[in-house]
Amino acid sequence: MYAIVDIETTGGYAQANGITEIAIVLHDGEQVVDRFCTLIDPGRNIPNYISSFTGITNEMVEKAPSFENVAHRIFELLEHPVFVAHNVNFDYSFIRNQLAQSGYHLNAKKLCTVRYSRKVFPGLSSYSLGNICAHLNIPISSRHRAGGDADATVKLFELLLQKDDGSVLKSFLKKGSKEYLLPPNLPKEQFEQLPERTGVYFFHDETGKIIYVGKAINIRKRVSQHFTGNSIQEKRQDFLREIHAVSYSEFATELMALIQESIEIKQHWPKHNRAQKHLDYAFAVYQYEDRNGYIHLCVDRIRKMVKPLATFRTRLEAASQLQQLLIEFELCSKLCHLVQTDASCESTVCRGACLQQESATGYNLRAAEAMRVLSDAESFAIMGKGRLEDEASFVLVDQGRFYGMGYIQNNLQGFNLETLKELITPQKENFFIRELIDSDTLGKWGKKIKLNNS
Repeated sequence: MYAIVDIETTGGYAQANGITEIAIVLHDGEQVVDRFCTLIDPGRNIPNYISSFTGITNEMVEKAPSFENVAHRIFELLEHPVFVAHNVNFDYSFIRNQLAQSGYHLNAKKLCTVRYSRKVFPGLSSYSLGNICAHLNIPISSRHRAGGDADATVKLFELLLQKDDGSVLKSFLKKGSKEYLLPPNLPKEQFEQLPERTGVYFFHDETGKIIYVGKAINIRKRVSQHFTGNSIQEKRQDFLREIHAVSYSEFATELMALIQESIEIKQHWPKHNRAQKHLDYAFAVYQYEDRNGYIHLCVDRIRKMVKPLATFRTRLEAASQLQQLLIEFELCSKLCHLVQTDASCESTVCRGACLQQESATGYNLRAAEAMRVLSDAESFAIMGKGRLEDEASFVLVDQGRFYGMGYIQNNLQGFNLETLKELITPQKENFFIRELIDSDTLGKWGKKIKLNNS
């Protein structure tokens, strides 16, 4: 038995919206055997744009039953049959949530006619109910009303059964099938091709644009976790509707996958990635020499084409580091731009450089030492397993800054910083990558090998 369902609602997600109309058509696989349709008082205002879309107004539902009043009847109809709907997870999440609030637990098998249509009628430009019904010459009366859309879905379902020799439906409903879990627009073939290996995966919208980037130890397992459950939150419902394709890139180690994930997020700025977007270095310490020959150290926002001595997330972090160096090397607050004054900096450690009482030569020697401390960092490679037996992976750090990553043959001897640089394309460092590398004090990511330039 199949329960073909359609609902109208006050909004696009179940967490903060209610059902205004529901239609349930019971079908035994050959014909309709029962039908239930009613308006429902959602217990909240119906927005004007929803009313203009569905034709259902606040006045129409004013005397309609609440969902709680018809919950028992709805549960009776849906408890045992396969739950069928066009974009099934949307309707199911609403009804399951409303039933739960009324004390009923729905746990039905699901069948999505969007996914079923994609399999039986491949190659269409759109699988929305309106478009596929137009393509198959299925009339829809009362479009965007639960009864009219449910009746159209019944006709679509019957055509699908006629066209299908039974194998598609059987595969969709067999135990262990993940077909009903997948987003309506994601081809199952793409999901099945995902490897159970470490890497980065990408969700794309209908135009091919990347809308989410993720990292995984097991790509297929992690991708499937996005689709499990029946979340009623808006962002999840929007997210699933927008997924039309999935792609991936394999990497030998978790560290490489984490780094690539961060690089891709910064490059593509996916709409459904929230972490890392604004987590980055924004300020730096720069140096320049004035017309009197004195070296200045200053904090400024990161500028393109100008190499900084060191980078920081915030201005405060940069200024604090510069203040420590000022004290340690007895520098001038004015020449470090930590005070704004036309007179003496009045720092207790300053030797008079701000008034030119100390020579530029003497002052610059200490400033150079401070600059070395600020910018001095080692070069090293973090070595890990490769994709093949005779291969190793490496993440390269050049003078404390992430440079890039790649693969090298295990039997290659005597490699140094420059030879490793020649094997890879430089990539831009960001705060997340720096923290990832710097936080590994126990060698979790692999063997750390110090490098020199020769």
